[in-house]
Amino acid sequence: MGPADREALIRALDTGWVAPLGPEVDAFERELAKVTERSHAVALSSGTAALHLALILFGVTSGDRVLVSDLTFAATVNAIRYVGAVPVFIDSSESDWNMSPKILKDALEIGVYAACIPVDIYGQVADYGAISTLCESAGVPLIADSAEALGAGREGRPAGSHGAAASLSFNGNKIITTSGGGALVTDSAELAERARFLATQARDPAPHYEHSVVGFNYRMSNLLAGLGRSQLADLDRRVQIRRGHNSAYRDALDSVPGIGFMPEAPDAQSTFWLTAITIDPGEAGTDRESVRLALDSKGIEARPVWKPMHLQPVFEGFETFGGGVSEHLFRDGLCLPSGSSLTLDQRERVIRETLRALGA
Repeated sequence: MGPADREALIRALDTGWVAPLGPEVDAFERELAKVTERSHAVALSSGTAALHLALILFGVTSGDRVLVSDLTFAATVNAIRYVGAVPVFIDSSESDWNMSPKILKDALEIGVYAACIPVDIYGQVADYGAISTLCESAGVPLIADSAEALGAGREGRPAGSHGAAASLSFNGNKIITTSGGGALVTDSAELAERARFLATQARDPAPHYEHSVVGFNYRMSNLLAGLGRSQLADLDRRVQIRRGHNSAYRDALDSVPGIGFMPEAPDAQSTFWLTAITIDPGEAGTDRESVRLALDSKGIEARPVWKPMHLQPVFEGFETFGGGVSEHLFRDGLCLPSGSSLTLDQRERVIRETLRALGA
């Protein structure tokens, strides 16, 4: 957070609009639509809210089956369960760690699905060139979970521009933040209007409070939107900082036996929201957990790669296509400190302690 963020909050306060909604929300939505090359954006309380609303907008309901990335944070799948739908997990591709088009194709050939939600993992956009074609051929609505990837791109298109709708997140750990918050972006005026209606308690036009359907309290406040606008204006710089962290980690660790990095697809421009490495115990002489604990003992927080959804107790027993790649990434993968505010001295200390933990 910087001086511009403080000024943005004061500016929002000075308008007299605090909550709900206001001119900062309207402006933030216009700016988000521009960044994602969409026609419409709806500012919401979280990325999870965006996914929940998207599923409702596409008529996904109890008992429907929804294809979803196996390697993701639980919020993606929680939204599916909110509407009573059944998640079907699709394994990752080793080439970019995102949903595997090959495995998705196998699933589409033998099942009927109400929607598909690929996740743009760790700041890298999924292979929508292949995924979109497969979903269109099968008549399956595509909802992109771009919560981790704002500022990234692939094949000349930005994160959030894919699918009938996409979700963004501005949680405190994302590349820009509104403390909490998220957005749904789409090219459909009808979908955006309906999302706003549902997200504002589904209040019907009337002089009194009239409600014909169940709604949600999912809209973003004017104060948080003001902060979001300031953060969004700084997006390019933040992306370059995180890419710089990734480059420095690669320079220092790439030649160490047993160390690999999340690949960047040739047609992609990742934000490297998080820099993730893999540690092959057979070659490195140590494992991911030993390195993580060694860093933790020095006051450095590193986290395992996402635990696959099919291994989570809450989602145990749901159908999974593949799973071996995501299991391998969880077993051997470690996310290193990657924040935009990480200083060069701090980064050098992370590198030094990581090398020490690896015996290099």
